[in-house]
Amino acid sequence: MNTKLIPNRALCVLVTGFGPFPGAPSNPTQQLVARLARLRRPATTALRLVTHVFPTSYAAVDQQLAGLIDKHQPDAIVMFGLAGRSKAIRIETLARNRTTRVYPDIDRKIPLRASITPGASYRRGRAPFARLAAAVRTSGLPAHLSRDAGTYLCNYAYWRALEQQSRTADPRVVVFVHVPNMLRRRRTSARSKAPDLHQLLRAAQNVVISAAAAVRRQD
Repeated sequence: MNTKLIPNRALCVLVTGFGPFPGAPSNPTQQLVARLARLRRPATTALRLVTHVFPTSYAAVDQQLAGLIDKHQPDAIVMFGLAGRSKAIRIETLARNRTTRVYPDIDRKIPLRASITPGASYRRGRAPFARLAAAVRTSGLPAHLSRDAGTYLCNYAYWRALEQQSRTADPRVVVFVHVPNMLRRRRTSARSKAPDLHQLLRAAQNVVISAAAAVRRQD
């Protein structure tokens, strides 16, 4: 893809989530991505949103991610995943070269090695992280920067997206965003101030808009 943007061309943003996995029969990012595909705000009219939900499977990520990038040639990738124990939205700044051999994916598969690939211990995300966190906070939800995307499929998909970006310099923005398990927090305390789906949608849209703005600033 030509890294020089064509004036007034609609930016393409690939937005991804995950389906359920062992221990999480309902993944809020699946619903979030579906809603994002339908919602419209004035700030998104100049964007072409491509949404995709990965089965929570290493094979699915390997088979589908590269094809999505090749087909749509996104200017930015914003990936969402579930962090069940988190109380805030986390903007992940790193993907680490590590896997878990404890938790299987939806296909009951586990990685054969402790690292994703030979080489560097981490890859840094490609995004204005502080701006994205600030964009989340404007929706009224807490957000912070994180250096630990875990060892499961979220970290794996983030690594693969950054690996793809390192080969071509595109997409110019690649970031992973972890969201809390709203349903669990709502069940455990009727008085909880857990975010509702409307708030989460607003926060997610703000992240997407901020990511697109970062691409424009690079032009």
